[in-house]
Amino acid sequence: MGMKKILVANRGEIAIRVMRTAKKMGIKTVAVYSTIDRNAPHVKYADEAVLIGEAPSNQSYLLGDKIIEVAKKLEVDAIHPGYGFLSENADFAELCETNNMIFIGPKSKAIKVMGSKLAAKEAVKHYNIPMVPGTEEAITDIPEAKKIAKDIGFPILIKASAGGGGKGMRIVEKESDFESQMNRAISEATSAFGDGSVFIEKYVTSPRHIEIQVMADTHGNIIHLFERECSIQRRHQKVVEEAPSSVLTPELRNKMGEAAIKVAKACDYIGAGTVEFLLDGDHNFYFLEMNTRLQVEHPVTELISNTDLVELQIRVARGEALPLSQSDLKINGHALELRVYAEDPLNDFLPSVGNLEVYKLPVGKNIRVDNGFEEGMDVPIYYDPMLSKLITYGKTREEAIELMISAIADYHIQGIETTLPFGSFVCKHEAFRSGNFDTHFVKKFYSPEALKESQEAEAKIAAMIAVKQYLADQKLLRVPLK
Repeated sequence: MGMKKILVANRGEIAIRVMRTAKKMGIKTVAVYSTIDRNAPHVKYADEAVLIGEAPSNQSYLLGDKIIEVAKKLEVDAIHPGYGFLSENADFAELCETNNMIFIGPKSKAIKVMGSKLAAKEAVKHYNIPMVPGTEEAITDIPEAKKIAKDIGFPILIKASAGGGGKGMRIVEKESDFESQMNRAISEATSAFGDGSVFIEKYVTSPRHIEIQVMADTHGNIIHLFERECSIQRRHQKVVEEAPSSVLTPELRNKMGEAAIKVAKACDYIGAGTVEFLLDGDHNFYFLEMNTRLQVEHPVTELISNTDLVELQIRVARGEALPLSQSDLKINGHALELRVYAEDPLNDFLPSVGNLEVYKLPVGKNIRVDNGFEEGMDVPIYYDPMLSKLITYGKTREEAIELMISAIADYHIQGIETTLPFGSFVCKHEAFRSGNFDTHFVKKFYSPEALKESQEAEAKIAAMIAVKQYLADQKLLRVPLK
């Protein structure tokens, strides 16, 4: 299939990231934008750009019909959705298919199956994929639920089937608390979602969030490109990611990789996808879900596997066979990513809006910044507050961490608060450096006070070094000339 022109149905850093690869492959690019993004870098970077609506995303970036209309008018061959917005919208993928437009992603059926937790579990059941022990379907019968909970073994997790964002979730440590917690979860779910049914599953203590990158073509080839460790999260959202994980042995990596490939097979997957697993304290892994798109943190995988995932996405969408097999892939070095959000780490990570009065990116060997902003721009309130992703690479994990610390120091932003100081806090923290951490890292170790303390300690050390240097210089000056 020919592919001369791609429309990128997204904005910010990911739109530019996709266009960069398209340009490298000699493919023309089309940007779409909302009124507030008129002067955004992704608009200038594209070969053509079209205004599609007002600032709120439901009046612009989420208008599938409008995007297809633009694509047809400009004789576009394919649409890349990036992540977020329409990337996991099965109807949009179908709309592309019916309009003879290549959707750079899986078929709508795979998006549908993996978009529903129950359908996903059903699909992978026949492939012998380990899953967190729990109820197959939602339940409201309390005695029955109690029996199941005893079989699974405490602690268990009760979660609303209609839920999301942590609402209607209860951790039950022991049997005697079960009924009261179950009642509370049901009433919470009823008032929040109008649906009181809940699932019960084993609560995995000290879990790590490990995901496997897969890539599948239309010729029956599926490969995995190793894992990413995504346990450093705030509000259930990742902030620091790395590849490879410091806890996987080669055997465990192979096992998880094979499981991820089976999950992709289970839904006839095509293109780039990520299979998310939970790893418990004893290194048992359980299937969580599959993200049927390119992930925010894909750059760390690109650096350690020396691949361009967007290029592979485009090749697969054109009907080509994957140019590499599993045995061609080796892990090389270590990569780390910090999501630079316009958020205030001293104020519960709340969005920080304002103008980027100073915005200077760090540059240097093994530093990559996937960026969507420039100095003087306002950070719009309508979208995800991510400004960029700061990625560092090293031969070893230590090297990548040290480079990240100095890259953060060289990233100059004024006018808003960002997650840069939080990234620095993580990289200097013993629990992170030792590799011995889990998804509770922020809850256990981070607080605004802890951040301030570590910043003050740094300032003290810097001052002491400056004084020492000054004294040494003075001494040199006093050396009498012979």
